[in-house]
Amino acid sequence: MDTLDKINKKLKEYNAKLVAVGKTHPVEAIQKIYDRGQRVFGENRVQEILEKKDLLPADIQWQMIGNLQRNKVKYIAPFIAMIHSVDSEKLLSEIQRQAEKNHRVIDILLEVHIAKENTKEGMSRDTLFDLAEKIAQNTFPNIQCRGVMGMATFTDKQEQVKSEFRILKTYFDKIKGDILTKNSFDTISMGMSGDYEMALEEGSNMVRIGSLIFGQREYK
Repeated sequence: MDTLDKINKKLKEYNAKLVAVGKTHPVEAIQKIYDRGQRVFGENRVQEILEKKDLLPADIQWQMIGNLQRNKVKYIAPFIAMIHSVDSEKLLSEIQRQAEKNHRVIDILLEVHIAKENTKEGMSRDTLFDLAEKIAQNTFPNIQCRGVMGMATFTDKQEQVKSEFRILKTYFDKIKGDILTKNSFDTISMGMSGDYEMALEEGSNMVRIGSLIFGQREYK
């Protein structure tokens, strides 16, 4: 059993989904994973999605997991399956504008800052709940908020990582219980190559894994 099989076996135990992160890896590497049944792929950069999209099968569900600038939304709005990294109302408003223009409803996740590292992206707790309320009032009709996303601190301290994941799960439960109670609000995207098993234990049902599947990244 190789790494991909092991990951999929573990995810099945938790009824969780895999986003295979192909950033910096060539289309040939993504095609190999596609040939083994994977259909959901994530990228950190708009440019990389655009470069790869037309060279790979049309039924791939592309997900944007990296920092997204507002002026780049228009390039992915016609086809993107999900945007994980929504961290402000301004970005949400631009996604709404472009989704409406393309006659689409775009799935998004609200990215929350849960790490102790300032370099990590994401909105504050207060902004999260404020935005969730606005979404619940149908302020953004062409957006379907599917859940939350967060990145834990890059550290060997497992208890710290787990406690940060726990915070995100608490936020999700609060919104699910009190604000966005629809069945479509169903996703907690947390956990990457180094910490996905801990994330699953703490309630994640979507993990973003790159280097474990593709090997170390090849930065140009």
